[in-house]
Amino acid sequence: MIDMFTNPDLLIGLLTLTALEIVLGIDNIIFISILASRLPEHQRNTARLGGLGLAVFTRIGLLLSLSWLMGLTEPWFTVRGLEFSGRDLILAGGGLFLLAKSTFEIHANLVGTEHAEAATVPPSLALVLVQIMALDVVFSFDSVITAVGMVSHLPTMITAVIVAVLIMMAWSGAVGRFIERHPTFKMLALSFLILIGVSLIGEAFGHHIPKGYIYFAMGFSVLVELLNMRIRDRHAAHTVHLQRFPDEAA
Repeated sequence: MIDMFTNPDLLIGLLTLTALEIVLGIDNIIFISILASRLPEHQRNTARLGGLGLAVFTRIGLLLSLSWLMGLTEPWFTVRGLEFSGRDLILAGGGLFLLAKSTFEIHANLVGTEHAEAATVPPSLALVLVQIMALDVVFSFDSVITAVGMVSHLPTMITAVIVAVLIMMAWSGAVGRFIERHPTFKMLALSFLILIGVSLIGEAFGHHIPKGYIYFAMGFSVLVELLNMRIRDRHAAHTVHLQRFPDEAA
């Protein structure tokens, strides 16, 4: 364990892998924040922290069962020349779930809160945690496979996962509150989840979509929306100023 901090190679691997785990965990934080927003306010923080806590155990469990994980990449059956493994089935199921969940959430936001509450039963904390845990298995594949490819030292991989999740826990509340305060960002986040769902399904069918393209699209969309928010704030401030000093409008 001490070698991790005294060995330069292991230390660089730890820092690099931690940063990569945080980047790969962005979609996880978005999904958890949106699910938690459907709960009563006093349960949202518990759902966010509980969901990320489950992520730690899920990823460490996958790291400790590498032989089983690698076995999931072996073909199970073939359909019209396409080979499908256990990993492919999990990715396809997770992608379909993300598409369905995101579509339902977008519908709930478009029809209005009062109509959504009348049409659906409010989720319980336990149900939200089960959904988070199920999707975290899918999200964990990327991070665990990346960890195995970058670092061969198991304690370093486990430490990177724990540190990354602790950092995400510290920021999850701020991310969740920001999404809740800005409905346009919530719609944008749901669109991201649809994009990620499509990429997971494509991956299951052998069509790899580089994550760099997805994160670039996400980053560019966020930048455009931030500019829109800035323009709206300036317009609102100008309108308030004219209401207080109508003579200036003339």
